[in-house]
Amino acid sequence: MKNTALIMAGGRGERFWPRSRKNLPKQFLSLTSDGKTLIQLTVERILPLVGREDMFISTNEDYLPLVRQQLPDIPEENIICEPVSRNTAPGIGLGAAYIAKKYGEETVMIVLPSDHLIKYNQMFAATLRDAVQLAEKGQNLVTLGITPDEAETGYGYIKFRPDEMEDRGYRVDHFAEKPSLELAKEYVSSDEYLWNSGIFVWKVSTIMKEFERFMPDVHEGLSVIRDAVSTSQEEEIVRKIYPGFPSISIDYGIMEKSDRIYTIPGNFGWDDVGSWLAIERIQRSNEYGNISSGNVITVNTGNCIIQGRDKLIAMVGMEDTIVVDTEDATLICAKNSTADIKKVLENLKICNRDEYL
Repeated sequence: MKNTALIMAGGRGERFWPRSRKNLPKQFLSLTSDGKTLIQLTVERILPLVGREDMFISTNEDYLPLVRQQLPDIPEENIICEPVSRNTAPGIGLGAAYIAKKYGEETVMIVLPSDHLIKYNQMFAATLRDAVQLAEKGQNLVTLGITPDEAETGYGYIKFRPDEMEDRGYRVDHFAEKPSLELAKEYVSSDEYLWNSGIFVWKVSTIMKEFERFMPDVHEGLSVIRDAVSTSQEEEIVRKIYPGFPSISIDYGIMEKSDRIYTIPGNFGWDDVGSWLAIERIQRSNEYGNISSGNVITVNTGNCIIQGRDKLIAMVGMEDTIVVDTEDATLICAKNSTADIKKVLENLKICNRDEYL
């Protein structure tokens, strides 16, 4: 059974502002010392299972030049441009329609975000192989769960059944949305919850049947799009039908309703790179706890993240602060306020200062 991959690359990465912008979002940035961007690393880590010719990129029209530039070996017909943003359920369904047309519905489909990092790539590939094997058996939807190491409130959780296991996968009881701190502590202490990684594996036929069960109107539209793929009417049909789909996540639309879900726990050093705080997990700090790049001088400063360029940044007497300097904008933020960076963007939108978005 052929393996394919759908890499989701249409997000904005707003919490990485001001480096992540609408014309250069997070997945196209390099945050590691090797200079490779997040989407390039995503492609490389799944090469043991999927060839580049069988990878599909789901993005939007604005990012098409970036995808072509950074991933020149991905076939042109495998780059899927959404005419409008409709969240992950329609996006995954659209990818499934393209894969079904090219390879048929008895094809394994691996769905991955484009803006995550994995520390142990070989362990990740081994876990993904197990997920593929489980997905090939019957009508199983498989998700990779991350073994939690802290009571994290920024992630969704997966409640699994320890006594219902097939191969390496555990039957999923239900999905839980981002919890309060107290509830997150309960989840972590129970040994029956995993973080939801947003990485899924299934056969195209399996996910299409779930769309038919739980989102029949979307399934009907996807069937029309599938028939139009690789014809002269493809673009016209996609532009006509896709904007009519509801904006809903795959978790809400399918995963929370299905009774066919398994999860495989992973311990491969997953990081969703959700905010500037992730830099502390990616890069080494100096003896003062600072992580800096660019032209930086610090005096009596500790536990800071300083991302600069050619302009000199001098920090004196600062603690637990993030400074990110770009050509036209500078962010200065307390570490415990990174969740409020989105409020800066909201204010910029209200003031019609779109040049900074």
